[in-house]
Amino acid sequence: MSEEMYSVEQVADLLGLHVRTVRGYIRAGRLRATRIGKQYRIARADLDALTGRPPTPAAGSAALEVSSIVQVDGVDRATADRLGTVVLAGANNGYDLARPLRVQVVHDAERNRMKIVILGGAAATADLLRLLDAVLDADSGLLGREEGKVGDA
Repeated sequence: MSEEMYSVEQVADLLGLHVRTVRGYIRAGRLRATRIGKQYRIARADLDALTGRPPTPAAGSAALEVSSIVQVDGVDRATADRLGTVVLAGANNGYDLARPLRVQVVHDAERNRMKIVILGGAAATADLLRLLDAVLDADSGLLGREEGKVGDA
């Protein structure tokens, strides 16, 4: 068995919690654990899932992450809000629960410009960029804009 395992006491020490609190997390289902005899063992990946730390990749496996910055010019605040909602909904589609997309949307009202920063796996990022391209297509009408009148209020 190559995965690192912890006892309830070790997890309590690592997290600065009482042992009873860790056992309560296990009983409530917040922390996955394996029962061996009368004791619980917690895998490193399950501990990472509880604390929100990204899982450490296994030795020999390549981790791939894509960073994309999309700049959209000529969008007013209302259009930026609608576009941001579409992008965030597309990012939260449950593509890869182990490695979700991280998206940040920023609108610059002074320049009528927005930037969308996407971090995540290559396939999920590509799908989100295709969605964004389809929404920004002037003929789609998804943003409630007339063709050729991007961002006019």
